Amino acid sequence: MSTLMIQGTLNYTEMGKKINKKAINFFLLIVIFQALHSTEEYLGALWESFPPAAYLCGLISSNLETGFLVINIGLFVVGILVWFFVVKAKKTYAWTLIWIWIVIEIVNGIGHPAWSVIQQRYTPGVITAPFLLLIAILLIWTYRLSEEEK
Repeated sequence: MSTLMIQGTLNYTEMGKKINKKAINFFLLIVIFQALHSTEEYLGALWESFPPAAYLCGLISSNLETGFLVINIGLFVVGILVWFFVVKAKKTYAWTLIWIWIVIEIVNGIGHPAWSVIQQRYTPGVITAPFLLLIAILLIWTYRLSEEEK
């Protein structure tokens, strides 16, 4: 598996998916919005009102707030590292990692509003979730454009 450089500017993966400036920028944007989303969830004490969050936080620490912070700070750090060392560096496996984020943010973007509808009230994360969904859709659009450019 090697990377083919075309005219020294376009970087295509072995599958023909180019990591272009839009993909790099949208991925950084989704990482930043995930941090904002995590902040909204933290301020609303998500671990106190959403059993799956409490369970995940409890896997990290008996103090659920600490578990939440560790998970979400870790997610942000991983996102920045993936952006800098993989996406921005146009590694051949960048789209694979981007797709993992796309799936996570689609779940966030649909799940939070659905949960609020079920609860018939505000739930932590519902304000920022639609932005995550929008950016995930923009990343999918960017992926499809890279497919057309091969």
